Amino acid sequence: MSDIAEQKGRNRGKSSEDDALFSSEKQRSKIREALQDMYYLLSRGYPVKATLALVGNRHRLRARQLLALQGMACSAQEIEERAGRELKPEAMRNKILFIDGFNLLILLETLLSGGYIFGGLDGCYRDVSSVHGTYKKVNQTEEVLLLAGNTLRDLGVQKAVWVFDAPVSNSGRLRALCQKTALDNGFVWEVLLDNAPDKYLTKQEGVVASSDAWVLNHCKDWFNLGAHIVNGLYPDDVPENVIRFEV
Repeated sequence: MSDIAEQKGRNRGKSSEDDALFSSEKQRSKIREALQDMYYLLSRGYPVKATLALVGNRHRLRARQLLALQGMACSAQEIEERAGRELKPEAMRNKILFIDGFNLLILLETLLSGGYIFGGLDGCYRDVSSVHGTYKKVNQTEEVLLLAGNTLRDLGVQKAVWVFDAPVSNSGRLRALCQKTALDNGFVWEVLLDNAPDKYLTKQEGVVASSDAWVLNHCKDWFNLGAHIVNGLYPDDVPENVIRFEV
């Protein structure tokens, strides 16, 4: 059986230590305080790497807590700049949308697998999963593709261009799965493999869907597709594996 083939019992993103690191109010309070410190320092020009190390040491955060904190944190300036280029759902009708493929796919696979995702101060959700150079399909992969496709259809998007990392093993098989999903369901999709998808996305004149900080800082216009889907799934009661704080 190939890695992209259906895997019994395979889920995405939740480490054996995650419940201990993220589920209790004690741990969440610690991360919330660390996020407040990160926001304060980043907004005053302190570099990300040094700030993360300083705050992480102060609050005695573990490695995966640091990953979550880094995904949630940004400066006041970044929040303002990203918000200024963010398009609202009603603006997506008849647009061509360039999707950061693994970025969206792994986020939603993680969510539907019961893994933790984290709301950033910029409104984007991020995960602490990784493909480690090889993508492996999980039980939720096809569900995620259908969810994304139906959401794009409801938004009235003219065409979605999925962009995946060519160097990641099994990306070719994933492209074939995306193409089959589009054909079977009437989704207007183009699926590309690129050696440097982040740079490719930032060069496009169309709208970009990503939660990657570098992409958001360098693209022209963007749409928060991940958050649109997550918030649509849970309009009232947010599940325990969705963590977000305000500062």
